Amino acid sequence: MYNILICDDEKDIVNALKIYLADSNYTFFEGSTGQDAVDIIKNNEIHLVLLDIMMPVMDGISAMVEIRKISNVPIILLTAKSEDNDKVLGLTVGADDYITKPFNPIEVMARVRSQLRRYMQLGGTEVKSSVLRIKGIELDDNAKIVTVDGDEVSLTPIEFDILKFLMENCNKVYSPKDIYRAVWKDSPVGSENTVAVHIRHVREKIEINPNEPRYLKVVWGQGYKIEGDNK
Repeated sequence: MYNILICDDEKDIVNALKIYLADSNYTFFEGSTGQDAVDIIKNNEIHLVLLDIMMPVMDGISAMVEIRKISNVPIILLTAKSEDNDKVLGLTVGADDYITKPFNPIEVMARVRSQLRRYMQLGGTEVKSSVLRIKGIELDDNAKIVTVDGDEVSLTPIEFDILKFLMENCNKVYSPKDIYRAVWKDSPVGSENTVAVHIRHVREKIEINPNEPRYLKVVWGQGYKIEGDNK
């Protein structure tokens, strides 16, 4: 049984979607404002949200930002053809898909089933923390902040991404080419010196004594790793 929230201030649209999705495996929750959507998700186990953008009290985009603080539930935006910019913004801040009005019933059913299947395969409602901790290092991916023993350190975006990649895969050794592929998303031809320079800068910022690192270790002839327990 799946709980589906349909949130739109036009009652006819809510009713139409319930007809399109008529299935004994679906239970429907209804809302007419963005605040309704947030409140319903806070108080119920919801497996998928169909969310209008233009609503009173709180619009769909603002509601989605609040929902993403508490849930990974799939969100499909309900948009008008004229709302192209809102579609892009919605996908940027956390929507999984969108359906354009007027709706094609077959498309609605297919997109809902696809998102439910993906969601359940990925483990349902568990929200993955944005914070990585290894000993005295804490990296907050949402806030883009790194602290070492409680003190904030200033990293460039590339340095941040290198540290994040190594912390996510702590105790695993990665060659400069592996790191370049993962962080730069590009072919690693001639990348060894580039990676080495950035690794040195990261080490200078997170280590008390860069010559005797606690965290960012060199494995000679193989590459680099962050050493510790990833919690």
